[in-house]
Amino acid sequence: MSLTSPTRTAAVVRGGALGAALAAAALLAAPTGRAAAAPEPTRLQFTKYSPTDSRLSVLRNGRTVVVYRAGSGVNDKECERGRGWLPNGTYPLGRHHTAYGGNLIKGYAIELGNKLCYQGINRTELFIHSEMTRSGGQGGPEGQRWDGVGDYSSHGCVKLSPQDIKSLFRTLDRIGWPTTLRVVNG
Repeated sequence: MSLTSPTRTAAVVRGGALGAALAAAALLAAPTGRAAAAPEPTRLQFTKYSPTDSRLSVLRNGRTVVVYRAGSGVNDKECERGRGWLPNGTYPLGRHHTAYGGNLIKGYAIELGNKLCYQGINRTELFIHSEMTRSGGQGGPEGQRWDGVGDYSSHGCVKLSPQDIKSLFRTLDRIGWPTTLRVVNG
């Protein structure tokens, strides 16, 4: 029986208000012949332009939500451990912290998985982070104090300014945390 057949219409009339409500619900739930697209998960992408002037983008449903200036390494040699920028590819995201207390990295940090680069060197201890105190503040010795544009260089992690990493956390808390970071050339 079609949704607008005389038999169905008569049933609605006989059913009164309850019947009308059920018929309306059936019309709303009726298939339209096309499946609704599932929302695309949140993604992070690091686009390399130079070690101290690249971009970290948050993408959702095929659209750019926000873009941050970022750095990675002190040179463009992907396989130079502790100095080169991240090799291209996809990295799994680990835990995210607002009070990380590592030896070099403190405060806001997102763990990245290890990456084997083309020369066979395993890049480990990788993060998305900034330069701050463990509590996320500024001050103290170098390594805990953001000094401006010159601080985008890193030991090979993705590095943001303190205000940008805090903004990134707020954005991801609101729209959903991704599971991977994609690294590409610009």
